[in-house]
Amino acid sequence: MGQTLRVLRHGFPEHPAVDTAFSAAILEGVGSGSMGDTIRIYRPGRAVAFGRRDVHSAGYRSAVGAARASGFEAVERLAGGRAAVFHENTIAVSWARRASEPRAGIESRFVEVAEVIRKALRGMGFDARVGQIPGEYCPGRHSVNAAGRVKLFGSGQRIVSGAVHVGGVLVVDGAEEVVRVLDPVYRHLDFTWHPEATGDLASIRPDVRYEDVVEALLQSFASTYQLVEGILDDETVARAEELSDRFLSPHSDVLGDPFPSR
Repeated sequence: MGQTLRVLRHGFPEHPAVDTAFSAAILEGVGSGSMGDTIRIYRPGRAVAFGRRDVHSAGYRSAVGAARASGFEAVERLAGGRAAVFHENTIAVSWARRASEPRAGIESRFVEVAEVIRKALRGMGFDARVGQIPGEYCPGRHSVNAAGRVKLFGSGQRIVSGAVHVGGVLVVDGAEEVVRVLDPVYRHLDFTWHPEATGDLASIRPDVRYEDVVEALLQSFASTYQLVEGILDDETVARAEELSDRFLSPHSDVLGDPFPSR
């Protein structure tokens, strides 16, 4: 078997800033050596997660207001990239990994996580491919798309001393919600995109079940790693609550060095 990877499925959908901070707390623990490599695959709440370039945009505060007016909390991303949408019909992926030289493996980690997602979706019968779609939201070379037409998944990274976080979001259903929220947000950020490049799995196969996609992702990771179910420990939750104000927009003091999505 491969390297052990602890799996957590718990999210904080009612408190998106705590959710992001929980990933940050895990990243701290992995970096310090107090916990092993950990991946969270979970159902998030409604949030627009802004990247560092968004935070420094002249229209950032207006974009935050637009997100909240649309019924989505505004948080600042742990991983790099541009504004991305999370909601109850998306799957959030948050992977904290020990890395002695975290900068050295940036490209290989983007490649690996994209391949894991691609393989999982291929196994379910989707024509999943890796590559950027022209005009996609939160663009990146290692996005996962459907048949070269619409974006389904994107990822970003953040590094700290001794560890790295790889985060991403897969849209199972509700691409129209992503478009609805990002349209005013991106206008305020002066970011050009093509909403029609946004997709979801349910538009391709209406009978797809959220739980089946989660299990397919876990099986794909299990082909390389030895997965071990983890528990939600009180100490990490408490640390997340301490950190949560850092990630609630419009605050911009975030953890570690950001890298754009690839």
